Amino acid sequence: MLKQRVITAVALLLILVPTLVVPNPAPLALLSLILCALGAWEWGRLNELNFTKATLLGILCSLICLASWWLQVFSFANYYFWLFCSAAWVFIGISLLRVGPQGWLKVYKPLRLIGGVWALFATWLAINQAKAMSFNFLFSVFALVWVADIGAYFFGRAFGRRKLAPNISPGKSWEGVWGGVLAVFILCGVWIYVDRLRLTGGEGEVLNSSSQGLSFFSLIASKGLLIQIFALVFMVGMSVTGDLIESLVKRSVGAKDSSRLLPGHGGVLDRIDALLPTLPIAMFWSLL
Repeated sequence: MLKQRVITAVALLLILVPTLVVPNPAPLALLSLILCALGAWEWGRLNELNFTKATLLGILCSLICLASWWLQVFSFANYYFWLFCSAAWVFIGISLLRVGPQGWLKVYKPLRLIGGVWALFATWLAINQAKAMSFNFLFSVFALVWVADIGAYFFGRAFGRRKLAPNISPGKSWEGVWGGVLAVFILCGVWIYVDRLRLTGGEGEVLNSSSQGLSFFSLIASKGLLIQIFALVFMVGMSVTGDLIESLVKRSVGAKDSSRLLPGHGGVLDRIDALLPTLPIAMFWSLL
């Protein structure tokens, strides 16, 4: 199992990294579109659609993304759109975690399907708008989610006592969450330091003040210490929320993974669940 996970992870990185680095936005747009379409297919299957109907849901998600690409929507970052997406994630996330797996099944199925497609589309749009800002910004958001997950895992294993959501994900603890927050704060400090070295050339004088090359961490730091602290804690909290919501949906239908598309890792949703809320919310913070 471990060998399979490593091989799949390396293969995914070999595909992902070149699309992030190249200036042309098309490769990343195509890759993220494919992943979102597969995620929509998995979402349909988790919500009791048969193979054909779930495939149509994936095609619908693809068409929405392609239409926005044709209209060049990704080129225009709108503060109110991302504010709406962020508020929706907070409201819906809290509501779903309160009702639990059984409450999820009582939600009107078309609303569940529409909500999943909307979340995937918003994530696709956020990825491409973040890439348009800079590689540094997009990669720093990815790193935030990855480091939060790693920190939560190790702190939870070492110090976890108080269960976070025992009815949804018994393995998660409050100690793990705060361990993830601590890891992200350390990452933030290091990343801001590297950004400053890059922008000042090590001379202490800013050579390039353009925000287009800044990371997410440097952008929120420029908005003040209180906003910086709150934004980091909030982002970690929402990454955990995304993970918990996917676990809630899987538990409601008795599924271990969202699919078997990624050997050793489960499905696409299993790998991007924490990114679904954090990428749109990162766009909101960047435009605040």
